[in-house]
Amino acid sequence: MRKTIHEIRDPIHVFIKIDDDERSILDSRAFQRLRHIHQLAMTYLVYPGATHRRFEHSLGVMELAGRVFDVITHPEHVTDTIRNTLRPLRGANSDELAYWRRVVRLAALCHDMGHLPFSHAAEKELLPDEWSHEQLTRTILEDTEIETILKRTRPTIRQEDIVKLAIGRKEAKDLEFTDWEEILSEIIV
Repeated sequence: MRKTIHEIRDPIHVFIKIDDDERSILDSRAFQRLRHIHQLAMTYLVYPGATHRRFEHSLGVMELAGRVFDVITHPEHVTDTIRNTLRPLRGANSDELAYWRRVVRLAALCHDMGHLPFSHAAEKELLPDEWSHEQLTRTILEDTEIETILKRTRPTIRQEDIVKLAIGRKEAKDLEFTDWEEILSEIIV
């Protein structure tokens, strides 16, 4: 099945190419709410140009995470020691690397879904005790809307892989991380 590639105009990257799966996440209610969440809280009240939102930020993070993945997995950048240590880099399993590239991009796209209005400034006031925006991100990623989107992907992207990479080991202490997953989560977190 061939995926359609869409282009989104972004003032920094000019055009960001996204596939159907990324577009489905982008069109979800959980992601669309980021259009209304300021990246820099109330800084725009002091600096009128500081108006970008988590929506645009997440698109840029997805694009740059994909570029970083391409650089760190390019054969000329991988030493024999690293290749022998990290299973996905062994051999020429392009399907496995393609899977993880998709996971990195989707996790990067979703990494800020749990942010609230006014960004970090209001987390303590708006979230229950002991909660963070990362925990809220995880809750949203485990919601049925996102779960349904991920189940439609081919090959199917595991929801747990998105959660791990989007929020990292520090915020997902109950999940087991391979060395590979930990490295990929560092691209985002």
